Amino acid sequence: MGSLFFNRKRNIPKEDARKKERAILVLFALSILFFVLAKSFPSREADKVKREMIRASEIMAEATDVIRECRAARGLILDKNIDLNQTGLIGLDFSPITTSIGSLEAKRTTTNPNFAALIVSLLKEAKIESGDTIAVGASSSFPALIVAVLSAAKAMNLKPIVINSLGASQWGANNPNFHWLDMQNCLLNAGKFDARPIGLSLGGASDEGKDMSPEGRSFLINEIRERGNFFLHEPDLMRNVEARMRLYEEKAGESKIKAFINIGGSWPNMGEDPEILKLRPGLVKVKQFPPAEKRGVLFEMAALNIPVVHLLYIKGLVERYGLSWDPIPLPQPGKEKIYQLVRKKQSSFFFLVAAYLLLVIAVMSFRNKLGKR
Repeated sequence: MGSLFFNRKRNIPKEDARKKERAILVLFALSILFFVLAKSFPSREADKVKREMIRASEIMAEATDVIRECRAARGLILDKNIDLNQTGLIGLDFSPITTSIGSLEAKRTTTNPNFAALIVSLLKEAKIESGDTIAVGASSSFPALIVAVLSAAKAMNLKPIVINSLGASQWGANNPNFHWLDMQNCLLNAGKFDARPIGLSLGGASDEGKDMSPEGRSFLINEIRERGNFFLHEPDLMRNVEARMRLYEEKAGESKIKAFINIGGSWPNMGEDPEILKLRPGLVKVKQFPPAEKRGVLFEMAALNIPVVHLLYIKGLVERYGLSWDPIPLPQPGKEKIYQLVRKKQSSFFFLVAAYLLLVIAVMSFRNKLGKR
């Protein structure tokens, strides 16, 4: 009996060792599989994403042509010393509907049609799929970014629901003779987009244009009322944000909002807490939330676990995602570093899994050797 018991005790470690060896072989085979996937799968998936990115950039380039021609038809001459690439998307140094200072170089940078490709890439990263509904909060300070987002939405077959503020910082859509609603009508009439804003506000301080001239405020109020758009005019931040969230929800209907895109530095979208300044541009991860009375729409969306794309601080945005700063001439669709980053993003997951499996194998092998000693 003693001999039998002794043999059983000796056989158990041998059986465990065989199981560990088989597990190591299985993990090794899986690591090889994931290395193969890292090489093959991303090439197909990245090519598909790249095609959508290029299509979005082409749509934006076409939309820019429409705006340029529409502006020329109104007899508005483009200043070649300001709008260096003759896009029609660059506004004035100052006007009655100007809200704040702005960077001319940043505004010119956003006219690059590959910004639409960036939006596609960011929405793909957020797992947005064809047919999804996205909410957009847009300041007219960056009309080119509004065009970029609408172009990306069209290329991806998304449903954008947009709230615009009409006041604009320097060099944005701040020309009373050709502001954002004029640009939008040019695009709608040309059949480029069919998304109309679900609501409009004055923008600027307290979302009531307090930093605009009185005549500028009166002009925009008349524009909103004459066009029959829903007018958001609530100086209390919490009530303003609640009204916007309610409007987004109503217009989304049975569809769930799958992402929120913030364009510019609109007060109701950004809120009043300095925490907003810590957010990097692009697809953001919100880790800390301000008090409810200081939150903008961006934080409210993030609190609902809705992915947020933050389009502000243009210099940081182009450096992070591989776009050109204030390029002359504008790059062609598909011709920037951002397209190379897509393949790297697609393959990185598989490489990480494969590397993790190899690490597990190494640890198991080391422990197995120690057990045999």
